[in-house]
Amino acid sequence: MAKTAQEAYDEILAHIRGQAGAFSTWYCGITSDIDDRLFGTHNVPRKDHWFIYRQCAGSEAARKVEKAFLNHGCDGGGGGGDNTAVYVYAYLKTSITDP
Repeated sequence: MAKTAQEAYDEILAHIRGQAGAFSTWYCGITSDIDDRLFGTHNVPRKDHWFIYRQCAGSEAARKVEKAFLNHGCDGGGGGGDNTAVYVYAYLKTSITDP
């Protein structure tokens, strides 16, 4: 179910705080294909790993959430994706993820 920017932000923030690490140890991005990007490109394990994603109501909302986490100090590069990029995701960077 699609979330507002605020809902997605709040849920992702709670997840990151649950891990209790620094924002700089997390990567945040947006995509239209969560399986390909998160589990493929970034090589995030599906089990036993800290990650979260939320579907936003539109790409503008996803970009807003991404920007907020980049401003907090998360790794990532704003400006990616296109108008179909409605998923915002974050994961804990480890030796097996890319980055």
